[in-house]
Formats: sequence, C-alpha cells, structure tokens
Amino acid sequence: MGGVFLGAKIGPEGYYCDEDGNALPVSASDLERFMYCPLSWQLAKEGTSGVGEAIEEGVEKHKEIHNDMSEYQEAMIRMRRSLLIWSWWFGIIIAFAIDSIAFLYIDDVMNSPLEFAKILSMWSVSCLIAAILSIALPWRNWFKFERSIREIRVIKKKFEATGLEPTWSPIGFLGGWFSAGRTEAGLLLATIVIGAHAIALVAAEDRDQAAFILIVIAFIWTFLATWQLQRSLKAENEMVQNREKAGLEEGTELMYSDDDESSDLLIDPVSGLRGRPDQIVIIDGEFVPVEQKTGKIPKKPHASHRLQLLAYISLVETSTNKSPPFGVLRYGEDDVHQVFWDPHAQKHLRESIIEVQRLMVEGGAKRNHEREGKCRHCSRRYACSESLV
Repeated sequence: MGGVFLGAKIGPEGYYCDEDGNALPVSASDLERFMYCPLSWQLAKEGTSGVGEAIEEGVEKHKEIHNDMSEYQEAMIRMRRSLLIWSWWFGIIIAFAIDSIAFLYIDDVMNSPLEFAKILSMWSVSCLIAAILSIALPWRNWFKFERSIREIRVIKKKFEATGLEPTWSPIGFLGGWFSAGRTEAGLLLATIVIGAHAIALVAAEDRDQAAFILIVIAFIWTFLATWQLQRSLKAENEMVQNREKAGLEEGTELMYSDDDESSDLLIDPVSGLRGRPDQIVIIDGEFVPVEQKTGKIPKKPHASHRLQLLAYISLVETSTNKSPPFGVLRYGEDDVHQVFWDPHAQKHLRESIIEVQRLMVEGGAKRNHEREGKCRHCSRRYACSESLV
C-alpha cells in the first residue's frame, strides 16, 4: 500500500495531512488491525475481507448485545415516563386537597371571599391579556432570546430520556408574529385555573359541599395515581431485568449503542481519528466508552483491543469536551477490564495513529511477529503472502 496519499505531509499537530490540510483518516478498527498485525491492516485497506466462522459469530453476537442494550434503554424510558406521569397526577391530588381545605376555611380566614374573587378575576384577565400580546408579538426576537446549540442538545436529551415529545413548543422554538410556545401556554393555563377559582368562590355558596366534592375528586385521582404507580413499579422491574440481561451495573446509564445504521460517526478533525464505540455509558457522571469483544476469552486484554478502546476514549473526549477517566473492555458477560486514559496511553495512541498514517503515505507494512498462532487465527490469512501457517 502507499501512493494514495503521496502529497501528504506532517502537519502542525504532528499528524499526516493531505494537500487540503485535512488529517488522514484513521479508524479505531484500523488501529486494532494494525496492532494485531500491520499486514492484516494493509490487506483490509486493500479490500481483503476477513473470513471465518468467528467473524460471522461475532457479527451475530454484536447484534444480540445491541438488541439487549436497546431493550434496556427502552425499558428505562418507559420507567421514567411512567414516574413522570405519576408525579403529575400526584401533583393534581395535592392541588385538589389544598383547594378543599381552602374552601372549607376561607370564610373563617377572610372577611370577604367575594373581594378575593374579584382580585383573582383581575389576575386572570391580566394573564389573558399578557397571553394574547405574547402570542401576537415577536417579543423573543426583540429581547434576542436565543438558545445555544449546547442548550438545545441538553433539552433534547432530557426529552429523549423520558420518551416524551415537547408538548407546548418545538425544541429551539424562537416564536414570531402570532405564534405561541411554552410561555404563552403557561399564561393561558394560568388564566383558566385562576379564573376557575374566582368563579368557584362566587358560585359555591355552600362551602362545605364544595369542599366535600373536591375531596371526593382528590380520592378518585388518588386511585388513578395508585394505578399509575403500579405501572411505574412494573416498568422499573422490567428495566432492572433488561439491565441485568445487558450486563450493566446498577446506576449505569446507557447514552449510546452502536447499530452501524443510525449511530453517528465520532470524528477528531485534528488527528483524523474516527469510529463508533459499541456503547457509551454514564458512570458517576462520566462518559465511558465500552468495547464488546466476542469469541475466546483471553488471559489478559489483547494489546490491539486496548488500542482500539483508547481510540474510542479519545473520540469521546473530543466529542464531549470532557475527558473520560477510563474505558471498559468487555469479554463476554463476566470478564470486564478497565483501560485508563493516562498520559502514557495518550502518547501510545498518538504514536500509533501517526505510524498508521505514515504507512498510508509511504507503504511498507510488514509482519510484526513470529507467532504461528497469530497467523492461524487471522481472518485474512488466506490472502497473506507472509503467513507463518
């Protein structure tokens, strides 16, 4: 190999760049193949596909792992959505209970409830006028209310975590002439709620009867909230079962799972590194990449697998602007290893990327071992002229 990037030169950051100044692309899988054997990497670059039962089994196993992760993520969303709905319903119970107490004792506390009803009516009308003006005028543009891309992403993730769509306004909504969002909806809702209380104070001459009706409604909502709580507990049990099936520990939150179709490619424009980790989880507030390996479990993690995981750690750091303390290398369900992101690991990754880029420019990849077993298990052995087997 070599010759494809003949015009490439070492850039200011120390990485090889093409004539346009872009770093030569190196994937995490490239690094894994290169560390296993430079010849295997070269054959893959030349279009030689790996063959063997292990590869087919690995593909199927990765699909199973992704399905388990997806089921866990869906169960987590169902649980959060159920708990959120239950909290709303419980809030309604509290509101009815407060109203019933207020109707029962308002005559004892206030000399003239009708005067208070007038105040509520004026408040309701004020909210209505404010809502109409907010809908009619582009006040957000006048005050230059804009959300940053980071804020929009945070809001989007909050909705995705519960599986709910934004009800009152789209994410990033900026309003305009005769348009409404969450603020306008809140003002209209306040108009209805405050107005209803004003009307109730005037119309409900028998306070005891009104309080009794509100208490009955609160009890009905309590039964409904209990049913919703049962659904939430059931969703939590399903989430726990799916979490255990996916092999995740309690308190671990799944942020991302690779399916090669809908998953975004992570790219570091400075080094040219790119790739998709199998999963990204959140542990103690830290974004941690997870690399799943199938097949025979080794006595200790392979150097090629460690390098691939280091690439994913670097990509997560670039994408989140936050350095992960470590990555997780997983062989099967029980054999789990931490690979730490320290200065030595960062230096090793950098040198490996530059060496792969050098071979892309100059060519000359050679076998880096004298182990027959390594050649025997190589999926591209059939096309290798230097195989020891």
